[in-house]
Amino acid sequence: MELESKVLSKEILYKLYETGKTIATAESCTSGRIGEVITSVPGASAYYKGGTICYSDEAKTKVLGIDAELIAEKNAVSEEVAREMVKGVLNLLGTDFAIATTGFAGPGADAGIPVGTIWIACGTADDIRTLKIEGDEGREENLRNATSKALQFFVQFLTELYPAPADMDQVPKPEAK
Repeated sequence: MELESKVLSKEILYKLYETGKTIATAESCTSGRIGEVITSVPGASAYYKGGTICYSDEAKTKVLGIDAELIAEKNAVSEEVAREMVKGVLNLLGTDFAIATTGFAGPGADAGIPVGTIWIACGTADDIRTLKIEGDEGREENLRNATSKALQFFVQFLTELYPAPADMDQVPKPEAK
């Protein structure tokens, strides 16, 4: 795992462990990579409740409750579907926060949406933010980039909600499980 991912997962740990809040993930193109990074640090079980890998449109509909008509109208790779993925996993797992990804990592694309287009959404039931990534650097790099950007985006969201204490040594460290 890359150093940046480790740093981001620790930032998430400190923010969520400190606040007692929970998170879940709904991943399509990233196929569980975000959940893997979040759970790479000891203590993650205190705040990470789980995730879904809803790779197909059918899974997005059946597992996350996304309206099939929305997917047909907007495409699964859209801001609207990314937002609905956040809402769906928040509802499914009853967490405070969620991160979702949907996109075309490569090699193929659909409906005129280019390879490398990935939508990231994160937030709460009342505040969902989105980010669009574009640019094809090859499948593996697209996935690595989407995972990293999703984590950065979520850390930025958390930092706005919970600014860091002046002395990081005062942040409680979780017990390893």
